[in-house]
Amino acid sequence: MVSEHAAQVLVASNRGPVSYTLNEDGSLDARRGGGGLVSGLSAVDDKVWVCAALGDGDREAVRRGVGEEGVRMLDIDASVHADAYNGIANSVLWFVHHLLYQTPVDPVFDDEFRRQWAAYETYNRAFAEALAEEAGEGAAVLVQDYHLALVPGMLRELRADLRIGHFSHTPWAPVDYFRLLPDDIGEQLLRGILGADRAAFLTRRWADAFIGCCTEILGGTSGTRIGVHGLGADGDFLLARSHEPDVDERMAALREQIGGDGSRKTIVRVDRTELSKNIVRGLHAYRTLLDNHPEWRERVVHVAFAYPSRQDLAVYREYTTAVQDLADEINKTYGTDTWTPVVLHVKDDFARSLAAYRLADVALVNPIRDGMNLVAKEVPVVSDHGVALVLSREAGAYEELGADALVVNPYDVSATAEALHEALTMDETERAERSARLAEAATALPPQAWFLQQLEALREG
Repeated sequence: MVSEHAAQVLVASNRGPVSYTLNEDGSLDARRGGGGLVSGLSAVDDKVWVCAALGDGDREAVRRGVGEEGVRMLDIDASVHADAYNGIANSVLWFVHHLLYQTPVDPVFDDEFRRQWAAYETYNRAFAEALAEEAGEGAAVLVQDYHLALVPGMLRELRADLRIGHFSHTPWAPVDYFRLLPDDIGEQLLRGILGADRAAFLTRRWADAFIGCCTEILGGTSGTRIGVHGLGADGDFLLARSHEPDVDERMAALREQIGGDGSRKTIVRVDRTELSKNIVRGLHAYRTLLDNHPEWRERVVHVAFAYPSRQDLAVYREYTTAVQDLADEINKTYGTDTWTPVVLHVKDDFARSLAAYRLADVALVNPIRDGMNLVAKEVPVVSDHGVALVLSREAGAYEELGADALVVNPYDVSATAEALHEALTMDETERAERSARLAEAATALPPQAWFLQQLEALREG
């Protein structure tokens, strides 16, 4: 049954634009999120955003009928969501696309995996049914990411009239690695996305990997068009936000922690403690820099923000602990009464991140694999005096920024240490010129334009 207020533009994603907190007195507080989809959808009038209730506050809001106009939040059973989100999306699909498995021991696709996969199907079906109800005749539906890979195919069976797009915010695994998945599951995932009129990716490399999987496993892409849209940084927002008073306060606090009367160089990284971000090897590279180039002792500080991620998964808790332990070890080994080599913060603070961006002499972005990595794009935009970017060739951002970055193999700690040395010794004029070109490339397709470009391409098809 189609809603009487059927929309012409719909977005589906696991996380929506608003979340709710249930207070002790029973009241609900709403908190709006940001990002490319929120910005992009602001330019569209007739729209509906379908998302999942992620916590007790969200579920209570749905049950009370509390919500924002244009947002449909799905109260999917909490255990189903947990199996689909943590069991499959984050513990299987994320690991496959980011090449994270330790293959001598993982993965193990057993009966428990099949049980969780059934939850993933149920979760995707709930989205497909809600979209079918909310969409007007011939509407454009933009399905987001690996959480909802089966939705396009399911929705196509329910509503053949719709224009359906799917966008992958992650990398896509090469075919040999993708084939770690059970054969039937791999085929189901590919066919799910190929239910879309158009499947899009952040870089040509990820798009080609998807095409390769479809060609090898299914014999082709079945007429689904493939697109590439490289999400850029929102330069206007970042520049304005980074000069607000709270950021200036954070800058003063960071300068005090860095010490050295303003003469010390800073190597900055800002990440979630996500396995793919490669924070531990980055810290090893910094320690190697201090060993191989002792002239940098007392003269450089590594400002590392490692914000805990997915702490309900044991492997992520262990990784967060490993980051903290290594930072402590470096400080204990090399630190002095007047110099703390690593300034580590683990509590998420956007204003402090922007302060670090402005102070950075060097930005270290060394993921094992990343769909894009917006930090690599944001730092050059915000930097006060220009920044040297040390960038992994496995980040999607490499496609656009590689020419003006110092590019590294993320597994090569020794080479990363030398790249950090090169970045620290880079001539100020060269650094400023590179940084300006990086900022220009980083803002080529800001979030609103990125979203509208996809919508236009889907409608044109």
